[in-house]
Amino acid sequence: MESAHYFSASPAGPFTRKPLTVELAGETRTLQTSNGIFSPDGIDKGTAVLLAEVPAPAATGNLLDIGCGWGPIALTMALKAPHAQVYAVDVNERCIALTNGNAAALGLSNVAASTPAAVDPEVRFDTIWSNPPIRIGKDELHSLLKLWLPRLAPGGTAYLVVQKNLGSDSLQRWLMAELGGSFTVTRESTSKSFRVLKVRKASPTPQ
Repeated sequence: MESAHYFSASPAGPFTRKPLTVELAGETRTLQTSNGIFSPDGIDKGTAVLLAEVPAPAATGNLLDIGCGWGPIALTMALKAPHAQVYAVDVNERCIALTNGNAAALGLSNVAASTPAAVDPEVRFDTIWSNPPIRIGKDELHSLLKLWLPRLAPGGTAYLVVQKNLGSDSLQRWLMAELGGSFTVTRESTSKSFRVLKVRKASPTPQ
């Protein structure tokens, strides 16, 4: 499988860039992709559902894409919210290089892709969009979501797209139990074989 190594920090084989033409934020874009990453040939079905179903991200503040791949989610956020700062994280060094390169090709100076460890832990996010890597296994997935979702800013919202037969409903129940009373977890929409889950952190109560 072309993407067999996309959970690896350093995938096997040479890092060979190749052109990719896709539609992002309503326009055709010419970008770059490579072997050894998730969905190297275009926008995967889950990401397409997410981008079609979610409302616009916060216009300002900090935005986050968890598991950026070659960048479709992060780039869309940046195109839709040019005055926000978009963080994109991935463990795969090729994904980081491609997302940063694709952002530069589109003239998007508000995108920074990096490893998770390189993001300041004090940063809080107004919007999180993610097609999380379900296939890394439940324990690893839960650790990943416990790392990032508590970093929502008050009033912030996360949208996660999860295939129904890969446990979207059980993940929703786990998130409700795990995140605590300041968070709400609801089903935003269902499309094709996917659900989009919405996680919202409560706004502070006026004094």
